[in-house]
Amino acid sequence: MTTTVSPAVDAGGGWRRLSPRMLAVHPVMELRRLIFPLVALAVGVQSNNGGDGGWWALGIGGIGIVLGFLRYFTTSFRITPEYVQVRRGLLRRRTLTVPRDRIRTVDVTSHVLHRIFGLARVTVGTGQTDKKNDGVKLDGLSAAAAENLHRELLHRPAPAPVPGAEPVAAPAEVPLAVLDPAWIRYGPFTLSGLVAIGVLFGIGSRLVNESHVDLTRVSVVRAVLDYLRERPLPIAILLVAAGVVVFTAVASTIGYVLGFWNFRLSRHGSGTLHVRRGLLTTRNTTIEERRLRGVELSEPLLLRSVRGARVLAIATGLRVGRGADRGGSILLPPAPRAIAADVAGTVIGTADPLHTALTRHGPRASRRRLTRALTVTTVLILIVLALVLLAGAPWWAFWTSLALLPVAALLAWDRARSLGHALLPDWLVTRHGSLVRRRYVLRTDAVIGWNLTASLFQRRAGLTTLTATTAGGRQRYSVLDVPEAEALRVARTAVPGLLEQFLAK
Repeated sequence: MTTTVSPAVDAGGGWRRLSPRMLAVHPVMELRRLIFPLVALAVGVQSNNGGDGGWWALGIGGIGIVLGFLRYFTTSFRITPEYVQVRRGLLRRRTLTVPRDRIRTVDVTSHVLHRIFGLARVTVGTGQTDKKNDGVKLDGLSAAAAENLHRELLHRPAPAPVPGAEPVAAPAEVPLAVLDPAWIRYGPFTLSGLVAIGVLFGIGSRLVNESHVDLTRVSVVRAVLDYLRERPLPIAILLVAAGVVVFTAVASTIGYVLGFWNFRLSRHGSGTLHVRRGLLTTRNTTIEERRLRGVELSEPLLLRSVRGARVLAIATGLRVGRGADRGGSILLPPAPRAIAADVAGTVIGTADPLHTALTRHGPRASRRRLTRALTVTTVLILIVLALVLLAGAPWWAFWTSLALLPVAALLAWDRARSLGHALLPDWLVTRHGSLVRRRYVLRTDAVIGWNLTASLFQRRAGLTTLTATTAGGRQRYSVLDVPEAEALRVARTAVPGLLEQFLAK
């Protein structure tokens, strides 16, 4: 059987529709948005007037199905040698246009429903990093057409053969990293399960509120509450905390598998990095290496305790406002730190910035962190003491709050120990953070400006913060709490001539 794939570029510029198989997907997606009113009507209204809730729910479901059909028939697109355009809307027609020369990223994603019908969603990004601009989406191409478009928009074609010369083979894909199943052991230390707890709590509370269900009448919930009431309060708190920890670990591991199964990072000879990952929802992200400004080695506290880390790209065109996973900047999921450093070095072409010793920021920077941590902790303890004396709170709350002092001191010590920077040929390296320690490796030729800031307390300590501005990633990368002379030395050496025009003679 032969499969025909539509060409990615339509030279005639004609408008086309998405795959007709989306007629089976769009209605389901619209029903998903109406899940809360559907459940509220099916449960709440039925309990009040004996059976009418089902008809109301059926009516709302029918509206969702109609909206799904309308979404398909009112959406069209065209791809020309100059533009990618999407036109949608019934009452309000909108045409989104992306010039081909402004395309920075192309993501191909397929969730479960897409994969059942052999479909995919293509998102064309233009380099804007805000949360509201996600680029132009073609939600409903066939999987083959999506892959064809993905290659057409970002992968550079091989150079034309020279007459009389030997034909040159097309550059091959070079794998840089592939998921090792042993890395799943880092899943419980990512704390992504906390997000799942928040989402489930929000969905559950909304369903309970809209359906007017009394949870205390549910036998399982009532049994758990009765069991906790029979235990002393500290024991009950420990039991709840243990349950949260276990659920978080399990949910984080499941999230790791779902998000990073079949992970593969590869380099194409066309000058692009390609990331493929996902179990139920697959995602393909392509990053042009000429847009790459550096890498970030991220080490959250729990992940660092088991010597793990992950690698993120610092590049123009990635939506850092959505987070690494959703924004597409992830280059390596949580993995052994040594492997993460090697992969980051391979991506940027040198391992020196990932392994070089950093210049420490000295005792004054350490005192600033200790002072701030103890000040905030002392204020919290005084608030708890006031509640005990004035509001009748139990004394054990005050004695428990005193444990925050050594915790704050340890956190301040770790933050001070994480501070550091280095300047290598072509690279600026800076590191800071404790709950999430980040090591930024930034190309010096990507720096387009410097900011030197000093608060009142920094000036009293003789310190300043040097911030490099760039067009990629977070756009601001700081060297925290260094002497002013060192900040000026780094700025002048990294980008000669950029700072002199603003300095007094």
